[in-house]
Order: sequence, then structure tokens, then C-alpha cells
Amino acid sequence: MSENRSLTLLSVGHACVDVYQGAVAALVPFFVAERALSYAAASGIVLAASLLSSVVQPLFGALTDRWAMPWLLPLSALTAGAGVALSGVVGSYPLTLAVVAVSGIGVAAYHPEAARAARALTPVGNRGMGWFALGGNVGFALAPLLVAAVIATGGLDASPLLAVPAVAGAALCAAAVRGSRPDPADGPRAAGPGRDDWSSFLRLSNAVVCRSVVFVGLSAFVSSYVRERTGGGDVAGTAALCVLYAGGALGTVAGGRLADRFGRLTVVRGAYALTVLAVAGVVLAPGPTAYVFVALTSAGLYVPFSLHVTLGQDYLPGRVGTASGVTLGLTVSVGGLAAPALGALADATSLRTALLPLVVLPALGGLLLRGLTEPTPATRPRLPVR
Repeated sequence: MSENRSLTLLSVGHACVDVYQGAVAALVPFFVAERALSYAAASGIVLAASLLSSVVQPLFGALTDRWAMPWLLPLSALTAGAGVALSGVVGSYPLTLAVVAVSGIGVAAYHPEAARAARALTPVGNRGMGWFALGGNVGFALAPLLVAAVIATGGLDASPLLAVPAVAGAALCAAAVRGSRPDPADGPRAAGPGRDDWSSFLRLSNAVVCRSVVFVGLSAFVSSYVRERTGGGDVAGTAALCVLYAGGALGTVAGGRLADRFGRLTVVRGAYALTVLAVAGVVLAPGPTAYVFVALTSAGLYVPFSLHVTLGQDYLPGRVGTASGVTLGLTVSVGGLAAPALGALADATSLRTALLPLVVLPALGGLLLRGLTEPTPATRPRLPVR
């Protein structure tokens, strides 16, 4: 099987897995409506999906640096789907938190090995990782539509139907692994070449945390906020969330192309500056104009998405799996830790007040990126064959 075909399968499988990252936020309005949860309690569900994922993602990254675990891709896809599928039918709030946390572990297990495989399938550059990341962003974008179609029709009791993408994703990932790794087997990996630049990597990671808090905060509450501002009901809220996620389809691919022309750090810094202005527009702009600023925010958040991954891999060439687990997973998941605080602030004041801090964070991320230098691209991690 050609590398392009394997990358395509991996990218579509990535979409099926990341449906479950987007699905948790998309389920929040339905939990609020059907279970009469407060904003703080509903945001706790987002936290549950993020917390264990944040803790275990570096562990999975370290394991994939040491051992080849291609079987982890289909297994983690099934785990991610099972947790979300059960979230609507378990009988209590603690059980809901537990099954959503299981889904988060599945997502955490998937990303380091998948990002390593994607980098190995593409030449040095930014476009290949952009196409891989595009799959995940498409999954995010489709999640609100999938959740709305299933839950709005059958209520939370219909949530087991949300397992379908997981089954498809597991099959696609298994096919990609078989195509790129003839006779795959578990075994030790050799250490990668180059010197690890931990100082630059940690600054990059902290900037990604700032981006993550903005993304997760808007994912959890932009639907309710736009619905409140426009008076358009569930349709208006779902549309806003779709706009936020759909920008990833263009932004991620555009980020790779722009980076090949202007350099990764130049593009990332510009995207963070755009995000400051765009988030301010989301929070402050009147009525339907909020959709324009949601779209601009989406571009600002997604253009640097795959570039964070390749920068992290090149700052830590000897620990590509760890770098992938942090930039593609841990820092993204950490954003969920801020969701309960935003929810509590919204309960105490208003959603608008709770979203105002999100304007400042991209500016802080941009400051963290100042002074970083472009790393030398790491040698591609080789796929284990025998």
C-alpha cells in the first residue's frame, strides 16, 4: 500500500476518533436541558473527558517512544467511542463522569502513536502532518451535527448510536497499520537522533495551553452563548459550534502551506495575534455578527494546530512520541481543566463575563513564542518492519 493511501486511511481514522473530543462539548446543552445541570456541573463533564487524558497522555507518548504499539490505534478508537456512547444512558452524574473519562483515555492513547505514524508516512515538511491533523479537525466539526442528529431525535437514550464512528475508525486504523507495517510486531524502538531542546519545547507547550483553554472554553459555551445572544434556539447554537470546528478543515491545511512558505513560527505568531481580535469580537459583537468572529477565531486557533506538533517533534527529536503526546494531546486536554472555573463564573455572573478572560490568553501565548527559533527538522521516525 502506498504511503499516501496509508496516510489517507490514518487521517480518516483520526476524524472518527476526534469526533469524540467534539462530541463531549456538543452534548453539554443536552445534559443541561434533559438533566437540569448547572453550567458548572455540565462543564465538569468536559473536565472529566480532559483530566485523565491530561495525566496519561505523556505516559502513552513515552511508551510509544520505547515500544512499537500499532495495535493501540484501533483499540483506543473503540475505547473513545464506548465512553461517549454510554454517557447518555448511565443512570447517574458520577457514572456519566466515569464513562466520559474512559473516552478521554481512549483519545489520549490514540494520539502519540498516530502522530508518530503520520510523521513517518510523510516527507520532512508541514503538509503531511497538516493532512493528518485535518482528519481530526473534520471529526471535531462533524461532532455537533452527529450529536444533534442522534440526540435531538432520540434524546440522550439514543447515545449508543454514537459508537458507530468508533467502529469505522478502528477498522480504518487497522488497515492503515497493516498497509504501512508489513507483519507488525511489538518491539523496542531505537532512540531518535539529535539533541532535545527542552527549554524551547516547554515554552511552546505553555503557549499551546493558552490556545487550548480558549478552544475548550468556546467549545463548551459558544453554543449556549450564541443561542442566548441571537435568540435562535438550538439551531443557532449548533451552527455556532459547527462554524468553530469547521474552520479546522481549511485552517489546518492552510497552516501547512503557509509554514512551508513563511516559516512555522512566523505563521504561529500571526495566528495567535488574529485570535486575540477574533475572540474579542465573539464576546463583544452584537447579534448574528458573532458568527463572523467565530469563523475568524476558528482560523486563528486551527492554522497553527499541526505546526505545534511538528515544532514539538523537532524540539525533541529523541522523544517524538512524548512530544506528540504533549503538543497534540496533553496541552489540548489541559484546557478542559479551566472549563469548570469558566462554568462557575458563568453561573455567578453571566456567560459573557465568563468568556472575557479568553481574550487575554492568546496574547499571553504569543508572548511565550517570542524569542523561539526555528528548530532543525527531525529525521523521520522509521516504521518498524521486519
